[in-house]
Amino acid sequence: MKPTEAKSVQERIIKYAVAVGWKFVAREESDRRRFGILKQVQDDEGARDDDSWKAQPYYLDVLMSKLREFNPWLPANYKFPVPTPKIEGNRQILLALRGQSTVYDEVEKRERNVKVIDVEHPENNVFEVTSEFSFANSRYRNRQDIVFLINGIPVIDLECKNLTTGNGIEKAIEDNIRRYHRETPELMAIEQSFAVSEGMRLEYGVTWNTIRRNIFTWNGDKVGQLEHKIKSFFEIKHILNTIEKYIMFIEKDEQLTKLILREHQANAVEAVLERALHEDATRGLIWHTQGSGKTFTMIKTAELLFKSNDADKPTVIMMLDRNELEGQMEGNLTAAGIKNVKKAGSIAELVEILQSDYRGIVVTMIHKFRGLPADLNTRKNIFVLIDEAHRSTGSDLGTFVMAALPNATFIGYTGTPIDKAQYGKGTFKTFGVADAKGYLHK
Repeated sequence: MKPTEAKSVQERIIKYAVAVGWKFVAREESDRRRFGILKQVQDDEGARDDDSWKAQPYYLDVLMSKLREFNPWLPANYKFPVPTPKIEGNRQILLALRGQSTVYDEVEKRERNVKVIDVEHPENNVFEVTSEFSFANSRYRNRQDIVFLINGIPVIDLECKNLTTGNGIEKAIEDNIRRYHRETPELMAIEQSFAVSEGMRLEYGVTWNTIRRNIFTWNGDKVGQLEHKIKSFFEIKHILNTIEKYIMFIEKDEQLTKLILREHQANAVEAVLERALHEDATRGLIWHTQGSGKTFTMIKTAELLFKSNDADKPTVIMMLDRNELEGQMEGNLTAAGIKNVKKAGSIAELVEILQSDYRGIVVTMIHKFRGLPADLNTRKNIFVLIDEAHRSTGSDLGTFVMAALPNATFIGYTGTPIDKAQYGKGTFKTFGVADAKGYLHK
């Protein structure tokens, strides 16, 4: 007998997810918790064909309970937002998940952020997974294979195909993920990510960006080992990190796009944060080849360093080696919604920024450090991210940079380190002294 999707893939995925901390909610219970009362009323009045009762996306019982627990000051009539069915609505929900939506507190007479997820204490949240998640609007009805919910909010859809289905991954993307965006965008405006699997591979992306090149293979290109893939991808810490840090909205020329940092990008960011904030070493080399998304890796690193409480209002210097990149980087930071950014357009401006003890992100060129005096700023919470480090710190330029900021942490980024076969020389000697292999992440 031909295996069904539910038996061959869905049940295994749910079993693996439960093993790493997700609580399974059976389809009947899921339906009851979302719209049991509405369904009962309709049954009494006679069933309707339009399935309009299936338009409730949240588990309101746990959602409202957690909102009250985290925010006891919320007004009695508060309702969690139902977004517009567009990418702008999806961004609104992500901001809410990150605790960046506000409500007016009548008692304190001020706007206050509403905590939706307790990121610092994962055990305070409710992580649930269910199957056959129905949703309908006035025109279409759809049923997602597996849905992951945090505090009653659906955040990830996972679509399954059989190994016996030819091109199963591609069919799941086209027949399911893209179709859901077209037909039931109200639900896709809430969910932040999606994944697809045919029982061997796991590929993932973000909602509102279904371009094939932006859908990635999880856990390298290894085929098989589905249990490991599911358990590592849906590890609670990884999912919280993804929602909190690694989904990005980019706004350029009044056009909004959505991105997710790939596995290697997020791992590199985490490695730099650990080195810069928690270790004694003050050097590190990120060796990422061309086309690996180095720009957004640097941007996200700069943003998270600047926002870190452990950094205590730092200065983050993004050092580039070509004039045209200076404007591009400033534009990319602005497009990513990052504020507190200054461009040092001249040596005099760079000196003024460093002497004034500015706290924020600085975009500048390596050559503007030439001739700068030693000990220009001796603070420790200065982090210098150096693009194309194999070129940027050659000759005496590297000496000027490090002498001007003697207590700073320096992270080099390169796709082609000089003397790449000799870990004790060149780029490795400058940035890799604290790491046995000469690099912090490759």
